[in-house]
Amino acid sequence: MTDVVDKATRHRMMSGIRGKNTRPEMAIRRGLHARGFRYRLHDSRLPGKPDLVFARYRAVVFINGCFWHGHGCHLFKWPSSRPCFWKRKISANRERDAETRRALLAGGWRIIIVWECALKGKARLAFDRVLEDTEKWLVSGAEFMEIEGRDDAAD
Repeated sequence: MTDVVDKATRHRMMSGIRGKNTRPEMAIRRGLHARGFRYRLHDSRLPGKPDLVFARYRAVVFINGCFWHGHGCHLFKWPSSRPCFWKRKISANRERDAETRRALLAGGWRIIIVWECALKGKARLAFDRVLEDTEKWLVSGAEFMEIEGRDDAAD
């Protein structure tokens, strides 16, 4: 299938997609800061440059976009144009995510992933619940957690 916009327009659209300081990330940052948590941003000394680093809790937070990380929710759909490119791209992102998780866990870091579907779309959770779950996880000492949208909203 051919693209519905010309190459220059597609390039402009794709270059406008942010890798950090996204709306979901900013919302989580503001919410956790308001609850008294302090953190570092995008620490390049750690594998994967986590979105939030809580050194005091030896914990990192990733706020992942469902499309770019190939999440199996209603927000992810394989593009019909250039399918080989997108399969390689998203598969490589998934492999990089897995390697980053392994390296962080091996280094003694704890990881929480907040998926975009937990914050937007028909499967989203109440924002206060996402913050509360994240806060509970931070102080719990648990090694790994994912927060994703509700399964019952898939229809």
